Amino acid sequence: MDKRFWICGLTISATALVLGFLVHGVALRADYLALAHLFRPRAEANANVGWILLAYAALGLGMTWLYRWLPPPVRRKRWHGARFGLAIALVSFLPWHLLAYAGQPFPLALAIKQIALDVVAMLLLGLLLAWLQPHRVALAVAPE
Repeated sequence: MDKRFWICGLTISATALVLGFLVHGVALRADYLALAHLFRPRAEANANVGWILLAYAALGLGMTWLYRWLPPPVRRKRWHGARFGLAIALVSFLPWHLLAYAGQPFPLALAIKQIALDVVAMLLLGLLLAWLQPHRVALAVAPE
């Protein structure tokens, strides 16, 4: 794991954290507030913020690691990244939200919103990964 891996992985982690906040802290806030009785109290949730950071670090570093295992795209790098993001969403967020819906008293409309917004977020992360090009051996050096 070289310098490029860590830069790309941490960039994806930070971007995933921001997208997660926008999806779950902003766009779905009203939905979650209506179900506040199903969640931890705010003080207890705030005490667990380290687990959220660890989860997004694992997501970003894991996505970067997996993307580097793929053969580098010959052309259409953006769509390569979008397909990768979709694949990650299909093996992570989509089943997770369906399982959460099946086991918890969440409305179906909320599960659909969570799935749709998280799939879009994963597509964006895949596009960002393709743009960052973690396959490259070295970081680009500006001409002097």
